[in-house]
Amino acid sequence: MADTRLEDAFAAVPRESFLGEGPWRILTPWSPYTTVPERDPALIYQDVVVALDEERGVNTGSPSLHARWMHLVSPRRGERVAHIGAGAGYYSAILAELVGNEGRVAAVEYEAGRAQSARDNLKDRSNVEVIAADGRRWPQQHADLIYVNFATPRPTDMWIDNLAVDGRLIFPLGVPRESPAGGGWRGLNALALLVTRRSQGFAATVFGQVSLVFVEEHTRSDEEVRNCKAA
Repeated sequence: MADTRLEDAFAAVPRESFLGEGPWRILTPWSPYTTVPERDPALIYQDVVVALDEERGVNTGSPSLHARWMHLVSPRRGERVAHIGAGAGYYSAILAELVGNEGRVAAVEYEAGRAQSARDNLKDRSNVEVIAADGRRWPQQHADLIYVNFATPRPTDMWIDNLAVDGRLIFPLGVPRESPAGGGWRGLNALALLVTRRSQGFAATVFGQVSLVFVEEHTRSDEEVRNCKAA
């Protein structure tokens, strides 16, 4: 189904502006991380992920995945969005395009260096606030859309409690496993879960498998991993 608003939002945001000076490293389903031989934007407008922190497996994620998610949650003009796990801010910028100047995007990023990069990248967008914080503790006010970009074994209380009526929460529901390609803990074979708050209760729908980096923590002991799997 055509979604011209979403197409226009992607077209309005230059991906290369959120990737640093390089050299860029891309990851595809059929190859490990590979260095882009030159700083050619055409090479990163394919459906590839681009490394932000290769050692930890943190990337600017797949455009096709995010286009599908944003089509599902359909951000509307004037809405309040919490983007949890904002990275360098690329998809925060697209969300900001969709909600317009009347809307607000809180871009929450755990790692301080990436949060500063996002702040620099988004400095010209008055409807975006970048917050260096643990995304499991945000939003701290009601949001119409909570858009989570890391895998977790359960939604947090803040996500549920601060989801507005008719609000949407989308996140990868999974348990941590070491990525076979390296790059730290990932929610391998996690499920993309869309939760909608009703006037009474919630509705939830699964939209396929995804593989995203697991909830940001510096270390995860074997006991912590077992506890997540048992939860």
